Amino acid sequence: MKDRILVVGSLNMDMVIEMKKMPRIGESVMGRNITYIPGGKGGNQAFAAGKLGNRVMMLGCVGNDDIGKALVANLSEIGVDVSNVSYISEETTGMAVIYVSETGDNSIVVVPGANSACDIEFLHENEKLFRMADYIIFQLEIPFETVFHGIRKAKEMGKTVILNPAPAPEPEEIPEDIWGMIDYLTPNETETAKLSGIDDISDEGIQKGAARLLEKGVKNVLVTMGKKGAFLANRSAKVFYPARKAEAVDTTAAGDCFNGAFVTGLSEGMGIQDAVQFANIAASIAVERKGAQSSLPGREEVNSLWKGYKADENE
Repeated sequence: MKDRILVVGSLNMDMVIEMKKMPRIGESVMGRNITYIPGGKGGNQAFAAGKLGNRVMMLGCVGNDDIGKALVANLSEIGVDVSNVSYISEETTGMAVIYVSETGDNSIVVVPGANSACDIEFLHENEKLFRMADYIIFQLEIPFETVFHGIRKAKEMGKTVILNPAPAPEPEEIPEDIWGMIDYLTPNETETAKLSGIDDISDEGIQKGAARLLEKGVKNVLVTMGKKGAFLANRSAKVFYPARKAEAVDTTAAGDCFNGAFVTGLSEGMGIQDAVQFANIAASIAVERKGAQSSLPGREEVNSLWKGYKADENE
């Protein structure tokens, strides 16, 4: 039986605006299209893991409005347990405005709304989910103090903790005791640079940044590097895992897809190498499609490419 995953995090509706190029400061550009797509880092990661066939519980807050109900329904339709998502009457559902250029690059502005109500008391009220879970994954689109409390509670219960540090805080905003409680830290290149204080996103800089994060006490640093793939560093290994070549259409939620697929692999008993490669394949599919949750792949299509990738390795 697969281990159970708990995702603690944000639920947003993404308003995606397509344009030829990103505007510079003070510049106005014409958009080509606008669509509304369920998102939020927490919701995306839960959706990714759920669509890959995992046992996933979502813990977060939405407004008591049509958008919030649509987000919850979207997760429920693929089998994510949303019975403990809270509807907040005093707040609107979180929104993210995402600008996507024709090259697939994106820029995002997040308005948290009801996600701000995901506080420590809310975690206390849902502590039973922590006991039920084997893997607990957090991001930083809900209040920091909630995340840090959740990490402490998860480690107190002996759970495996994954922190996707996005949006990245200043390093001093993370309490010193938290670093050593993180089993897997999954930043991207710029987040690695910010958290480590090594402002260099070259391959060499990423290795130095990951080493500094390990010195803080993190057990595994797994850096997502876009089309380059991923870099894993721990006390016994430093390995680059190349990505599958893909024609990027929209990189929105690629990192969330990677995280959801990675924790899926771990929960199914994959070794860390297989879990990283499985996540790389899933993320490579996501960037070939538009949107957040609408871009996330199902298990059959990931398996078909992953098995081919494994076969190539063995030749």
